[in-house]
Amino acid sequence: MDAHNTAVASIAEQVASFYKRKKQFRIYHGSTNSTRSIHWSRDQIVDTSGLKNVLQVDEKTMTAVVEPNVAMDALVEETLKHGLVPQVVMEFPGITAGGGFSGASGESSSFKYGLFEDTITRIEIVLANGEIAVASANECADLFYGAANAFGSLGVVTLLDVKLIWAKPYVEVSYHPVFSIKEAVEKTKAAASDPRNDYVDGILYKKDFGVIMTGRLSDSANGSVVQFTRPQDPWFYIHVERLFRKARVPPSEATPIRDYLFRYDRGVFWALKYAFRYFLTPFNRITRWLLDPFMRARVAFRAFHAAGLGKENLLQDCALPASTVQPFIEYIDAETGLYPLWLCPLTLHTRPEKSLNPSHCGELVINVGIWGPGPRDQDRFVLLNRSIEQKVLELRGLKCLYARAYYTEEEFWNIYDRKWYDALREKYEARSLPSLYDKVKVDLHPEQSTAQLDWKAWVCLQLWETWPVAGLFGVAKAFVGGDYLLAK
Repeated sequence: MDAHNTAVASIAEQVASFYKRKKQFRIYHGSTNSTRSIHWSRDQIVDTSGLKNVLQVDEKTMTAVVEPNVAMDALVEETLKHGLVPQVVMEFPGITAGGGFSGASGESSSFKYGLFEDTITRIEIVLANGEIAVASANECADLFYGAANAFGSLGVVTLLDVKLIWAKPYVEVSYHPVFSIKEAVEKTKAAASDPRNDYVDGILYKKDFGVIMTGRLSDSANGSVVQFTRPQDPWFYIHVERLFRKARVPPSEATPIRDYLFRYDRGVFWALKYAFRYFLTPFNRITRWLLDPFMRARVAFRAFHAAGLGKENLLQDCALPASTVQPFIEYIDAETGLYPLWLCPLTLHTRPEKSLNPSHCGELVINVGIWGPGPRDQDRFVLLNRSIEQKVLELRGLKCLYARAYYTEEEFWNIYDRKWYDALREKYEARSLPSLYDKVKVDLHPEQSTAQLDWKAWVCLQLWETWPVAGLFGVAKAFVGGDYLLAK
């Protein structure tokens, strides 16, 4: 802990310096799995990228003490040495514990354990004035619950205690076909209510066909064993769809636990199939194998941010009550025709203190993942995203803020309790930090800034927007590596 305490003291000193100068800063983690456009100047950041260690795994308390930039694959690797695994493991290996806590993350075990933030029992946080605080359900409880999903707008989280469960070598995955949106919702609800299941999620391939998948931890492999993390392995969503092209579908398959937890890494669910279309490249098993180093989430997010592709790709996760999710999916079908869609049931736990969680805590909700190309015309693209946001609100849902948010400031604070949030920021000296809205908002009028460009910048912009310049640049940046979130 000595090295950790020294690093945190240095971070606290940097934060205090910004506070005294009355200057805002951003937190630099070294990577991101957000799809929002993020670029920071080096003189406006507090660098926490070195906080990436698992400090302790305790088999008695069933918790791991981790620094915020510990990635999911590193956390799983370390806990499995003790026969344990986190209650909730986000689907991409590079998502960090701090990112999961501050950015509202859920996965296929979230119907049982809640969001990742619900599995955190204690945090250490550097407040905006440089003070180091510890928060939990029993100490600074308002800060503990308020910091969850606050995107670092209340302080810099530097340590987390993560709940664990006993692991087993395999996950026995069963596949349940569905033939309508209504059946998909009903089968998801039924699977989430079955206490024998450890994991539940689903894929809608089209409005009249999908597969709901249930997983149960298993000590042995009963039947065939399938893997998803090696270059020669199939992408998970393709494998599932192909199972139902055959006359006889196996009732279940065994998957090594690491492969199950990160089964969506290769292909980034299915989003990278659109990259093949973008580059006019055949999409088959050979090309996926040849390009495998570029087909993983860590590299894909690097290319995505470098190319600035967030302004033309629809990337939204929307959680709706099970009672209203069917009309929402029907709306998405009518408005976009975009498939596949991801279904993931979540239980939003009731909390003793106010938080940024939606009001229907304790109720089963189903997250709908909507990922794919949107309209190329920016006005239509913004209009579609805003329409989705309004439909979510109409149906009592809430969208995940890791994605691009198109709300006006007034709309945003009509959803979240600004009076409570501002009072919390005042109490913990956080008014000098960018607010939650500042962190997630999208410029709804980019054409105004474009109109102010000189002719050289305008020509460069036109070149950038010419296919496939941005995409090639993103691939090149992903290949070269290095810091991709910091302005040079």
